[in-house]
Amino acid sequence: MKTVKVQYTVKPEFVEENEANILRVMEALRSNPIEGMRYASFTLDDGQTFVHINMTADQETLSKLNDLNEFQYFQAALKASGPVSPPKSENLNLVAACFEL
Repeated sequence: MKTVKVQYTVKPEFVEENEANILRVMEALRSNPIEGMRYASFTLDDGQTFVHINMTADQETLSKLNDLNEFQYFQAALKASGPVSPPKSENLNLVAACFEL
């Protein structure tokens, strides 16, 4: 299993647009699910720091997200917004889970 956490902080004026862009990605994934992928996005209490957790069966499955037009748009808009803290990616190593991927 491959699990990636991405965290970044946006400017206050970009919060609503970023949330809308994330919702478009999630709607696209609900319409055309990527087999073996679980993906969620959260905010921290400051409302400006976003955390994305993507759990996939393998690297090949993870890479399919990059082919999604909505995800490409999300990434481009985030970069163009000049985030306060740019996206930082970390690999997470699973110890245990109460669900199957």
